[in-house]
Amino acid sequence: MIKKFITSSFEPKQIAFAHCDLPCGVYDPAQAKIEALSVKACMEKYAASSDPDFKSRAVAIKEERSELVKHHLWVLWTDYFKPNHFESYPQLHALFNEATKLAGAGGSKGTNDVAVADKLITKIDEIAEVFWATKK
Repeated sequence: MIKKFITSSFEPKQIAFAHCDLPCGVYDPAQAKIEALSVKACMEKYAASSDPDFKSRAVAIKEERSELVKHHLWVLWTDYFKPNHFESYPQLHALFNEATKLAGAGGSKGTNDVAVADKLITKIDEIAEVFWATKK
């Protein structure tokens, strides 16, 4: 009985969840863009090399960075943007859907075409434009 009382005294009364396990409120599309620029650089280095081992490493890193792009976009989409943002900017859902697909298997993870990376970077820039407009 006493043990239960002591244990329940230290249990949290409210639980919060955030992308960094601490509701810091720090969000920035620059994180996704940096990773997308890395994806593009890996594609360019892949194309410029004739070394199969180097090319294999470039693909592995590109795929890892593509996954990070998706992660950073999902955090913005699901944690930062709220219903009022989607009402004010009805294109947001489509932008995020297109951008995450460009970072996925049908996009930068599945190709070494720099044009795909450029499209991804353009989508991230469009999301960033909306993001910064909501911060004003």
